[in-house]
Amino acid sequence: MIYFDSAATTLQKPASVPTAVADAITTMTTPGRGDHPAARLAAELMLRCRMEAAELFGVSQPENVVLTANATHALNAAIRTLVSPGDVVVISGYEHNAVTRPLHAIGNVSCRIVNGRLFDREQMAEGFRRAVDGGVKAVICTHTSNVFGYTLPMDDIAAICREKGTPLIVDASQSAGIQPVDLTRWGAAYVAMPGHKGLYGPQGTGLLLCGEGQTPRPLMEGGTGSLSLQQDMPDFLPDRLEAGTQNVHGAAGLLEGMRFVRGLGLEEIRRRESRVIRALAEGLRGNGSYRVFADPKGESAVLSVLPLGEAPETLADRLAERGVAVRAGLHCAPLAHRTAGTDKTGTLRFSASAFNTPEEVETVLRML
Repeated sequence: MIYFDSAATTLQKPASVPTAVADAITTMTTPGRGDHPAARLAAELMLRCRMEAAELFGVSQPENVVLTANATHALNAAIRTLVSPGDVVVISGYEHNAVTRPLHAIGNVSCRIVNGRLFDREQMAEGFRRAVDGGVKAVICTHTSNVFGYTLPMDDIAAICREKGTPLIVDASQSAGIQPVDLTRWGAAYVAMPGHKGLYGPQGTGLLLCGEGQTPRPLMEGGTGSLSLQQDMPDFLPDRLEAGTQNVHGAAGLLEGMRFVRGLGLEEIRRRESRVIRALAEGLRGNGSYRVFADPKGESAVLSVLPLGEAPETLADRLAERGVAVRAGLHCAPLAHRTAGTDKTGTLRFSASAFNTPEEVETVLRML
């Protein structure tokens, strides 16, 4: 299989990832639930995972790294902490349902949507500058669009939030492990990310990075292995958000995935992925049968195209029959499609990882 669907989940993993998962399943139990070797090994593993994430993403202390089930879990915890009914928030016009659905569920939340032309970072930054004022409770913004690979000007958006004193929640689902993500530099309240995409971890893993002084609201309550006599959840991280038995074997795989990312380096990962995505974009433009949505800066691993002669789903099916995995449709981000004007059709999305090659691009282009 030629796999170009890593924006959903990376399929090709470093060999160390499944090895670590298998080892954890057979040697580790649950941290904080016993003082025997299996529980201690689990506790040590979880700490190493937090430390690796803290180093990779600019978190001041490992306790501020919360392990979650996925980025959606992390975003829900952050959004429901900062946003209440009646609040005003600012979001971009390229948000995923993982942002818009929690806001809708809270109810009576006024969303100021900052729209702008695809890949026009200056216009987007100016839009946030106009939208964020003293009445805004939070800014919630994707770092990179999962549909179009559009990397928003996060440094500028973060600076606006710091200037206005407005908490910032960043969805780093498509940038973590590919582009620099730094909680401290941005001064963000929260940064959410999955473990199973650019970090090469297993499904069922994610991270919520919590800024200094943040006290997130638990999404659920239960045992943490700490302060068992009291009925309120602990007021300290990470216990406050980690009720119940944790995904220790998932964390073992995630740790190895993050080590792979640090070892290879973000610059090399971007170089590999950019080479592949640029080649796909150039080849499809030259074909003349596709509308191509490609970031001129080539900062992301995502490329959307619109076939001019058939539905994206039809083309995706044809490619699947020939052993090429892509994704077609709205990609769980209808707001992004409305902003870009593709909500009636959706798009066909190619998304790369560090394991894709130029030879795979040549094979796919011959099929198209």
